Amino acid sequence: MKSFAAALAVGWLVVSAATEPDEKFKTRLAPVPIDIAMQTRIAGSGAASATLAGNKLSVSGSFEGLRSPATDAHLHQGLATGVRGPAVFDLTVSHATSGTIAASLDLTPELVEHLRKGRLYIQINSEKAPEGNLWGWLLK
Repeated sequence: MKSFAAALAVGWLVVSAATEPDEKFKTRLAPVPIDIAMQTRIAGSGAASATLAGNKLSVSGSFEGLRSPATDAHLHQGLATGVRGPAVFDLTVSHATSGTIAASLDLTPELVEHLRKGRLYIQINSEKAPEGNLWGWLLK
C-alpha cells in the first residue's frame, strides 16, 4: 500500500510539473544614453518577448532605427531592475540597422529567480554604441 501511495504521489508531481503554465515576459527596447555624448550615436526602438517553460527561456524580438548596424546582443543580469550588470548569455541578432533578436536558453535556477524578480535585461550593441544602443528589462 505504501508503494502505491508513493507511486501515486510521484505521478501527481510529474503531472503537476507538466501542466504548469509557461511564464510570459516582455520588454520595450529603447536607447538609454550613458552620457551626453552618446545621444548623438544612439537611436532606435524595438520590442521583445520571452517565454519561460521550466528552465528554458525562448526570446524573440525586433528592432529598427539604429544609427549604425547592430554588432551583438546579450541577456544581462542586473542587481535590481534598472541597474546594469554583466552579460550572461549571447543572443542572435541581425547585423543591420533593423532586424531581429532570438535565443533559446537554459537558465540556472538562480537566473530563473532573477528573471522573475525583473533583474534580467536585453542589450543590443551597435558599431557606434558598443557599450549599448538599445536596452529593455524583461518584466511580466
